[in-house]
Amino acid sequence: MNQRNAAVSQPRPPADVYFFGTCLIDVFQPQAGLDAVTLLEREGVRVHYPDAQSCCGQPAYTSGEVAAARQVARAQLELFPEAWPIVVPSGSCAGMMKHHWPTLFAGTPDEARAKEVAGRIVEFADFLLNALDWQPTDLGQPLTLAVHTSCSARREMNTHVNGWALIDRLANVKRVVHEREAECCGFGGVFSVRHPDIAGAMVADKAAALKDSGAAQFVTADCGCMMNINGKLAKDGDTFAGEHLATFLLKRTGGAA
Repeated sequence: MNQRNAAVSQPRPPADVYFFGTCLIDVFQPQAGLDAVTLLEREGVRVHYPDAQSCCGQPAYTSGEVAAARQVARAQLELFPEAWPIVVPSGSCAGMMKHHWPTLFAGTPDEARAKEVAGRIVEFADFLLNALDWQPTDLGQPLTLAVHTSCSARREMNTHVNGWALIDRLANVKRVVHEREAECCGFGGVFSVRHPDIAGAMVADKAAALKDSGAAQFVTADCGCMMNINGKLAKDGDTFAGEHLATFLLKRTGGAA
């Protein structure tokens, strides 16, 4: 194969994607979703946001309410008719859609459709790094940063590796590993509601480890964790805080311009 043909055969980044915003981003952290969309659009990707989207069904599913989870998830299945990637700015929601929807709909008339949609799910950091090969120009001041990755994102989607890689591409950012990097923050969706004492102890340990890391702030790609940790820090009167990975990356690389 000559060099010209080899160049032609290289995979091209997707021109169009769907964006599944997740419940927490839609209701509590819309700016994180908008920042993720801006980053994608700045890379030349056309982002499509189905207005009827709601929940992936994870809260009900992890509570053992399979029928309720199926009902909620079924409402999403027909929202993505084109064969485009479905970018999800949350590792836990992406994990639910990619790995658990096929099981959730197994043996039902929706099984084939659920598997097809699940096959197109890609977490935001994964897409930015591996589909777009994002090469940032870091415009920020030197900064020491810690990263928190949700349990589902780490264990189901392996996206902590992608988040680290994106941060490490920023020339002026030093990423530090904190003592409880691989541990849960205690949120766990309904877990924090059902077991507040245990969850409270877990987030206290996580917040302390982040602060003790020497970082000026932290980032995470899951808004549930971010809200939980930031809530603990704010309750304690700390100015140390975190933000969504998309927001941080957008700020470091010139904003929406």
